[in-house]
Amino acid sequence: MKQPARAAGSRDRESIPRKTPATAVVTAAAQAASARLVIDPIGYVRSSFLAKVEAGRQPAAVRGAAARIELLPGRHFEHALEDLIGWERLWVIFWFHHNNGWRPKVLPPRSTTGRKGVFATRAPHRPNPIGLSAVRLVGIEGLTVHIEDADMLDGTPVLDIKPYVAYTDSHPGAASGWLAAATTDGAPPPDPQPAWRVALEPLAQEQVAWIGEHDTLDLAGRIVSTLTLGPEPHPYRRIRRLPEGMLLAVKDWRVKFSVRGREARVLRIDSGYRTAQLAGGADPALEVHRAFVARWPRSGRPSPAPDER
Repeated sequence: MKQPARAAGSRDRESIPRKTPATAVVTAAAQAASARLVIDPIGYVRSSFLAKVEAGRQPAAVRGAAARIELLPGRHFEHALEDLIGWERLWVIFWFHHNNGWRPKVLPPRSTTGRKGVFATRAPHRPNPIGLSAVRLVGIEGLTVHIEDADMLDGTPVLDIKPYVAYTDSHPGAASGWLAAATTDGAPPPDPQPAWRVALEPLAQEQVAWIGEHDTLDLAGRIVSTLTLGPEPHPYRRIRRLPEGMLLAVKDWRVKFSVRGREARVLRIDSGYRTAQLAGGADPALEVHRAFVARWPRSGRPSPAPDER
């Protein structure tokens, strides 16, 4: 069969490579940008800090706090640790594993002028919840790296360890952004700030001791670790102002305290459960609170129901 004749110039047009449409280029770039990175922890932190409110805001705020990094076996990390002894400080890159989601604007504890863009802060609520801490190296035993000045929670996944190189990593004269604006002379405020004193009244001491005998929560430790950072109302530390005094929420307990000078005085403890909640329900935790309320009747209006279990 005779093939139909081609139009003049059609062969020439077919031999010329076609240009890639701009939309195809954009699509390819979008696909490349959306590809997920795969990050595997190299180990985990073991520390005494079990909750976010217990950990310091940065290593300087928990100077001397001991912890260890337990590297995973079977991945040749014992060779990766060679030559690390001799460095005084390390950069530990880790994952904020207690964080869900992120916030474009956050309220740092040191801010006196409202919320800041998260990229202008060290807040953990980030698009990728990656943390960075300069810790002190104490020693190495096998796959365990002993450190101090550790501000990480127990169970924190560690992504990498690098030596802190003082001559290139330290820039003490660098500008401090909005932190400098928080002072009258333009200099960055001292950090860590002097710790607040925390004192427990006799009633609070008795209640805390009772809770320690009947509950697994170290309530006394949580109260002290939170209030020594400052008793100002702050959503991250679950502190709010009452018509009379202040209230700190620790799990399902409510801690009433007052402030005088730079001292926080803990007055009493209340259950965070409402009377109606304690009247029914088979949750074993309720039994402790029923016994507590029977021993120390509520001091006034019921506290808000627990929102952190």
